[in-house]
Amino acid sequence: MLTDKFNRIIDYVRISITDRCNLRCRYCVNEAFQYLAHDEILRYEEIIRFVRIVAQLGVKKVRLTGGEPLVRKGISYLLKTLSAIHGINDISLTTNGVFLAEKIEELKDAGLHRINISLDSLKRERFHYITQSNTFDLVLKGIDEAIRAGLNPVKINTVIIKGFNDDEIFDFAKLALDKGIHIRFIEFMPFGDSTLWDGSRIVPSDFIESLLKTKYTLEPTSNMHNGPAKMFTIEKGTGKIGFISPLSSHICSECNRIRLTSRGMIRPCLFSEDEYDVKSLLRNNRSDEEIKAFIKNTVKAKPEKKVETGFIRKCQQSMRHIGG
Repeated sequence: MLTDKFNRIIDYVRISITDRCNLRCRYCVNEAFQYLAHDEILRYEEIIRFVRIVAQLGVKKVRLTGGEPLVRKGISYLLKTLSAIHGINDISLTTNGVFLAEKIEELKDAGLHRINISLDSLKRERFHYITQSNTFDLVLKGIDEAIRAGLNPVKINTVIIKGFNDDEIFDFAKLALDKGIHIRFIEFMPFGDSTLWDGSRIVPSDFIESLLKTKYTLEPTSNMHNGPAKMFTIEKGTGKIGFISPLSSHICSECNRIRLTSRGMIRPCLFSEDEYDVKSLLRNNRSDEEIKAFIKNTVKAKPEKKVETGFIRKCQQSMRHIGG
């Protein structure tokens, strides 16, 4: 069992397999964003070995992220290999949904259990503005294909930004109700070189929850996947509403995860700049026992909670480098 010094059990790893993305979302990067050189990105064999090692330490859940993970070739091979690792019982993926419809059967056959799709507007013009892409219909088709394929629950991650899409909160709630999916409202977070970031544009989760309760009946429910979202059923339907509140409240006490960045750095905490280079150990053919000891020590460096400084500090790296 992998535990940190605050007795939190770490059984979940989020792995960024690429910093490449087919979209250029304005709150993620600006036009000066520089991609990593290909030889800096972890190879699939290195990712597979890392997962085999952490599985021996008690990790059960793996989520593949990016960038956009579906732009990397051979992802089905990676999924199939990871799903065969003893101890790994849940493999999920976060995507922008553009390539999802065309790949859904391939992904499911390779062992994908669940899908999260990032979508910040249900209005075509706004989607085009925020993503700088004309792929709105492809994303909607991807959502429908994921539902049809039975990748339950299909989750939509929606970042609410004041003055941009905060008038679509009810529209997203209706989507959850109509399609029987999970909509997870996420507070706007400061990362990297985004030109859109402004702390005044945060819409706290409590406000969204209170607003939705003026129209819908929300009943608290358990989060079956033990993630950071505070979950509710909506109107006693199959759809659910979730709130992820990294800025307005502490979700740290229940954190069970570490991140592996696309360039091979273990990041124990999303809100800390501290990273630990496991790629050099993997590429220098260090033993499994040495790597296990390194991972254990890295997990011990996980802070109890994000540092409170009286203001919101912008993370220096883009989420494309950290992993979504």
